[in-house]
Amino acid sequence: MEDIKDKEQKPKHRDKIEALDSLSVGISMVAAIAIGVGIGLALKHFTGYTWTLWLGIFWGIAAAGLNVYKAYKRAQKVYEGMENDPRYSYRAKHGDKSFDDDDEDK
Repeated sequence: MEDIKDKEQKPKHRDKIEALDSLSVGISMVAAIAIGVGIGLALKHFTGYTWTLWLGIFWGIAAAGLNVYKAYKRAQKVYEGMENDPRYSYRAKHGDKSFDDDDEDK
């Protein structure tokens, strides 16, 4: 019985791993563009055409955009799961009124 409880608990460092996952989006954007520039330079070297450099840069920027899109979809899935959580369901339906109440007191 006790073993089942231990398996169902969240990992100890889950929040830190999720934060690093968000940080990795920025790093992957820079890496994707750098790899695209590298591919473009290699294509320019082998073919002698300058436009192949721009093709590689375009591929890098497209890959960076795809990484951001995937991260957005992943985050959206997490927040959709929070809508059904009773702690957050009121805010999901009606918004956060606590900030509006603070302005009226002044």
